[in-house]
Amino acid sequence: MRRANNALSSVKQYQSLLNHFAATQSISKTKALHCHVITGGRVSGHILSTLSVTYALCGHITYARKLFEEMPQSSLLSYNIVIRMYVREGLYHDAISVFIRMVSEGVKCVPDGYTYPFVAKAAGELKSMKLGLVVHGRILRSWFGRDKYVQNALLAMYMNFGKVEMARDVFDVMKNRDVISWNTMISGYYRNGYMNDALMMFDWMVNESVDLDHATIVSMLPVCGHLKDLEMGRNVHKLVEEKRLGDKIEVKNALVNMYLKCGRMDEARFVFDRMERRDVITWTCMINGYTEDGDVENALELCRLMQFEGVRPNAVTIASLVSVCGDALKVNDGKCLHGWAVRQQVYSDIIIETSLISMYAKCKRVDLCFRVFSGASKYHTGPWSAIIAGCVQNELVSDALGLFKRMRREDVEPNIATLNSLLPAYAALADLRQAMNIHCYLTKTGFMSSLDAATGLVHVYSKCGTLESAHKIFNGIQENHKSKDVVLWGALISGYGMHGDGHNALQVFMEMVRSGVTPNEITFTSALNACSHSGLVEEGLTLFRFMLEHYKTLARSNHYTCIVDLLGRAGRLDEAYNLITTIPFEPTSTVWGALLAACVTHENVQLGEMAANKLFELEPENTGNYVLLANIYAALGRWKDMEKVRSMMENVGLRKKPGHSTIEIRSNSVDTR
Repeated sequence: MRRANNALSSVKQYQSLLNHFAATQSISKTKALHCHVITGGRVSGHILSTLSVTYALCGHITYARKLFEEMPQSSLLSYNIVIRMYVREGLYHDAISVFIRMVSEGVKCVPDGYTYPFVAKAAGELKSMKLGLVVHGRILRSWFGRDKYVQNALLAMYMNFGKVEMARDVFDVMKNRDVISWNTMISGYYRNGYMNDALMMFDWMVNESVDLDHATIVSMLPVCGHLKDLEMGRNVHKLVEEKRLGDKIEVKNALVNMYLKCGRMDEARFVFDRMERRDVITWTCMINGYTEDGDVENALELCRLMQFEGVRPNAVTIASLVSVCGDALKVNDGKCLHGWAVRQQVYSDIIIETSLISMYAKCKRVDLCFRVFSGASKYHTGPWSAIIAGCVQNELVSDALGLFKRMRREDVEPNIATLNSLLPAYAALADLRQAMNIHCYLTKTGFMSSLDAATGLVHVYSKCGTLESAHKIFNGIQENHKSKDVVLWGALISGYGMHGDGHNALQVFMEMVRSGVTPNEITFTSALNACSHSGLVEEGLTLFRFMLEHYKTLARSNHYTCIVDLLGRAGRLDEAYNLITTIPFEPTSTVWGALLAACVTHENVQLGEMAANKLFELEPENTGNYVLLANIYAALGRWKDMEKVRSMMENVGLRKKPGHSTIEIRSNSVDTR
């Protein structure tokens, strides 16, 4: 009897110690006690179960798994803790396997309100709709269908599946909603692209007088930023101040990001400057804001301040800074960042390698592009896409195609970004056979389902002059149940325009407008150019008036240039000049250049001199303008005036460049001068 009491006392002591070790996350003491149990011959099913639970709570997966699998029969607590451990460690398949084993025991071990939330999370993370429905079915048959924690887990699961309607059905039948329920719906709507529903849910939550928490704010502010709803964002900011929810850095970061997305750099900086603590996310958000504004100086200055405050930039920060240096063509600043990344040993990060290649390409340093690429990881798509795009930007079309072939030989899978970089190379080649080859590749690999790839291919065929093929691809978009966007319409309009088929270009443009797609600046330019090159004067003027009447905010200098060119080709030079005088902004050199070119054609010296003098002010070093004016004088036999123009060129140190052309003989290019 005494021995039994001592054994029972020892078991209770072990259990008490293990509970303490689990609470303090003491893995070393748990191992020591485990050894003591084994050497003392005190191993029992109950102690093994408690040890398994303790290891699981301490996050030691290997020992927890081994002990759990060795137990002849596990308790409900063991099952729940092990499932929780697997879910927290991202081992969702293992969590589901343990749940299946648990269910197979029947009435011996029945899942409870602690089990189902973790199992629902595992199903949601695995994106297994079938499994999720099975879990939901078991919940409804159990006593836990109205448990709010279980219902909250179901909301998150259905949102992970993208089934927002099913999540809403669960939400609507909930009797005891808490703040987590509302937050899950708001963040779920946002992640699935239902921004207006997220706004509606937030308004409903406020009207129901539910106490907002930090997670509510962090879920709601990205919605305001995405919608660029500055008024709503400011209202949420007021709630943060009123309810004193700004004590967490995540909330402040979300506020900074929201104001940046709404284009309010001043308000973002106001929040940023008053933050007591800033982490790398805070600094990176502000730096990204400046980079998107093209403000290189402030972006680099913030990077220096960031390091002064002891915050180490991460790969995203450096990639953002490198990118803005490329956009601003500041290659020396880009080199400094490159050197810093090497010294800090973050150089090998894929996003930094990719951004460096892109930056050097934009700065016309293709040699440095290839140097970075030679040391980059060849197993990831990013560096390949960047180097191909860099070659295309720098007119190294053959190199771009060669890199793409090499990429495929090395079994690196291209993505849509790679092909978006590559297709302009095929367009520049304007080789029908090559165009058909890439078309076959896109079809075989399934990329033709992408609207971007289809648009690029329309442009390629247009450049090759095969407009029938371009239009066939365009028509196939509708058959594949994809909506045609303004970029695709613009590619086809441009294709007809570049080949002088103004009638079809206008027909496609009007079809686009009738389909409900709003034209943009580029589509108007393409359509007006098509009219100009096809001699469709009245049609072009009608289209221009349509733009000014319905889309006046889109009117740019290039649109006025198109109409000046259109009128000039038709010999209506006075109308062209009168149009220039009505432009609501300062006419650019391209506008005056179009008028001067028309004056050369029609030998109108009066307007030609006026246009040339404007051009001499705007671009004094452009030899072409002097040559055009001299040609007018020569055509009219005004040789002295022509000599004066040539003297003007010599006085400003200008010399006309000799012309040259390139012809291709089989695989060799010959430059003739």
